[in-house]
Amino acid sequence: MLIKNVSTLLGKELDFVSNTNVKIQDGRFKRIQPNIGPSAKEESIDADGLLLIPGFVNCHTHVGDSIAKDITLNSSVDNRIHPVSGIKSKILKETDPKHLKIFMKNSCQSMLNKGITTFVDFREGGLEGILMLKEVLTNVPIRSIILGRLEFYQNFDEIKKNTSFPKNKIEELTKLLKKCDGLGISGANENSQSVLNYYSKTSKIRAIHSSETKQSISTSKKITGKSETIRALNAKPHFMVHMTHASKGDLFVTAKKTRGIVICPRANASLAEGIPNIELMKKTGCTIALGTDNVMINSPDMFREMDYLWKVSMGIHKKRVSPKEILKMATVNGGKILKKEIGIIETGKFADGIFINKHSLDLDPMHNVYASIVHRASESNIRAVMIGGKIVHGKI
Repeated sequence: MLIKNVSTLLGKELDFVSNTNVKIQDGRFKRIQPNIGPSAKEESIDADGLLLIPGFVNCHTHVGDSIAKDITLNSSVDNRIHPVSGIKSKILKETDPKHLKIFMKNSCQSMLNKGITTFVDFREGGLEGILMLKEVLTNVPIRSIILGRLEFYQNFDEIKKNTSFPKNKIEELTKLLKKCDGLGISGANENSQSVLNYYSKTSKIRAIHSSETKQSISTSKKITGKSETIRALNAKPHFMVHMTHASKGDLFVTAKKTRGIVICPRANASLAEGIPNIELMKKTGCTIALGTDNVMINSPDMFREMDYLWKVSMGIHKKRVSPKEILKMATVNGGKILKKEIGIIETGKFADGIFINKHSLDLDPMHNVYASIVHRASESNIRAVMIGGKIVHGKI
């Protein structure tokens, strides 16, 4: 397929090119340059008036709780989403899987419609939960990275005693990892150092929640005398999630020992837990990507996530933040942290992208393309979504 006369954001720095041609072959970007002619029998599309940007990479979701939207709004974080005692856990266990699948599918389709071409799900429910999401995805052409989780959590006494990973769970973990892309660990406060060390030896992607709340940080210190982030690093995660209240020292260590941090600013705000300090994260050398977190709390919308993060960061710190940096968090940085050929328009990478109508009422004229996308664009401005070189939503 040849896409002609399209504006685009190229490469790792999202360089704006006002007019070029994009050749796609075997699901990847083959050539990106002006004056490419179509080969024999090749489909050619004139995309004049459209801006092609990388597909959004939503690096942290929990789509399983799509059935519980806005339940218990006034409860504490633990009361709402704690993996053992939270209302979310109870709802997921008591809901008919048929109903869960319907709302999970709705969330996946919603993400696709909003330009999210890849999402990373921390999948609760063990092997059954993984298989449930995989069944849902047979009908939605979105890329997924499923990080499974054993329904195994330790209490504070077991953590203090550094109780080992139980032998009767080894086979269950092995089976689980065969069906997913890695581990999405709940956190250090549900696992002993020994268990986290055991998880560190698994061969697939590892990620863990850490330092989301002040309470979780104080709990870690109370139980073990150690920082929650330092304990979480025992799992040797490829990336951390949240880090909303991580110290400067924790962030320096995280930058050194992981690929980066996935932040979920709207979810943190919805839980009244504060806002991630992206300035400090950048100063300490952390690569930052974006996620939308629990559907129970938050709509899976990267346009809203970018807009909120951009403005609230400037409002709190009274310092300008480049909208391009925010857009990179939603695209390029996600691919970088995941080490996947996504989130970027570049020769050889997967041909995932969003076609934005530059002449939409809310966008025209686009004097600053990055600002326009970050705080003016929305689902209504999307003409089409492309994954692997195929238009999976809308029409050019």
